[in-house]
Amino acid sequence: MLLRSLLFLPIVLLLATPNSGRGADSPPNVLLILVDDLKPALGCYGDPVAVTPSIDRLAASGLRFENAYANQAVCAPSRYTLMLGSRATSTGLYGLGGSLRKSLPDAVTMPQWFSRHGYYTQSLGKVFHIGHGNPGHPESFDAPHFKDKVVEYVLPESTGGKLTREEAYFNNAKPGVPNHELPRGAAWEAADVADDAYADGRVAAETIRRLEAYQADPDRPFFIAAGFARPHLPFTAPKRYWDLYDPAELPMPEYAQPPAGAPGYAAKRGGEITQYKPLPERGQIGPKQTRRLIHGYYASVSYVDAQIGRVLDALDRLGLAEDTIVVLWGDHGFHLGDHGYWTKHTNYEQATRIPLLVRAPGVTTPGSAAGQPAESVDIFLTLAELAGLPAPRGPQPIDGLSLAPVLRDPEARVDDHVYHCFPKGDRMGRAVRTQRHRLVEWRGPGQGRASADLELYDYQTDPLERTNLAAEQPETVARLRAILDQHPEAVSDAPKPNRPGPRPKPNRSGGTTT
Repeated sequence: MLLRSLLFLPIVLLLATPNSGRGADSPPNVLLILVDDLKPALGCYGDPVAVTPSIDRLAASGLRFENAYANQAVCAPSRYTLMLGSRATSTGLYGLGGSLRKSLPDAVTMPQWFSRHGYYTQSLGKVFHIGHGNPGHPESFDAPHFKDKVVEYVLPESTGGKLTREEAYFNNAKPGVPNHELPRGAAWEAADVADDAYADGRVAAETIRRLEAYQADPDRPFFIAAGFARPHLPFTAPKRYWDLYDPAELPMPEYAQPPAGAPGYAAKRGGEITQYKPLPERGQIGPKQTRRLIHGYYASVSYVDAQIGRVLDALDRLGLAEDTIVVLWGDHGFHLGDHGYWTKHTNYEQATRIPLLVRAPGVTTPGSAAGQPAESVDIFLTLAELAGLPAPRGPQPIDGLSLAPVLRDPEARVDDHVYHCFPKGDRMGRAVRTQRHRLVEWRGPGQGRASADLELYDYQTDPLERTNLAAEQPETVARLRAILDQHPEAVSDAPKPNRPGPRPKPNRSGGTTT
């Protein structure tokens, strides 16, 4: 039996500080790199076609979590889980327009916790979700937020010179109302332009300027969250990144049907992908457009990889790399035609599995990898412990655990599963993922356990999720359901204030081979 530890074990890092101007026992800086819609389509995760030398270099200098998962596969809630250390099922923040301060007016975010303990906190690009009526949360940071675009075009023909549907949503130009009267923007764009023509290039440049300013006047340790938009749709990236790939060699979906025996409402239909031309607003996307979209996704990943490389190069050039903890996190995965689905918004593997890389000088072993299941909510406590800060406490429930023991020893284990969720209409799908299985339990308001819909997948025998095995393997279902039942039920709104964290963690069962 593997248990998530209830203990918070602070450590002090003795890091070399060649050019920082601070003492050798000073707290480390923190650089948190957030990438929108990034699945583990990366060379360091074994993807045979991905051209990602910068992220691969970061992985080679730190630790790679092989089994990391989002707590909910959609932008705003996923970022709240990261920044609060609280799952959506604890906060009730499930939607794109969910307001943190309306639901949790006194919640303490990760940057606020670091600021309270002497850090100068800054944010650039997409950190909290902005758009869809959501203003984000710039007040979490000491410096004014550096905002840039998520949906952006440089070619007139991509928009017809008009405000497009998704631009309106992400600019909060028409929040909270359907925008079907607006035209659709292009799903992809391959313009022959410089990297800084798009937002991610500008975010990288501004992040470098912030690092240079710090290096010139290292008053307090920095906590910088740099958020990159690609590979979020539209797949707009400079042409040279498209040219890195031969479309004929890109991987096409191996299995493009919904899982047999799965509830119909668990499927992903339409949604975000239909808001872009020339894709069909109804019906399936054909092979030619599928290949073009996959090409665009990989080109966008290579583009953002280059921007991350610019930032990592600046850390090296400024002598800050040995003083700085670097974390790279994808907010959730992305369907690329598997099951016939696109984008995220499901409980399936392609939507929930994320890359998570950590380089902590003096702690992580270069080029190491861990099988420890990791959740987005774990990062808050992990970074606090690595920085020698007290365990985070706030009125919000703290659901995460510190992964620092695993960073010190990749064979260490603090738990044997991850927990995630996704709401569909009035139903909530709560899920546990172990090394081998995923169980999803779907329940509506007032629905008892006996009448719940269940999904069970065995990734050892069926990695493509072809068949729901819940009816065929009742013993496995019962074992996994016992784990799921030890998690609190999902709340429909925010919890009451003044709840201390971390919450007691129940004993769990299941084992890493479940």
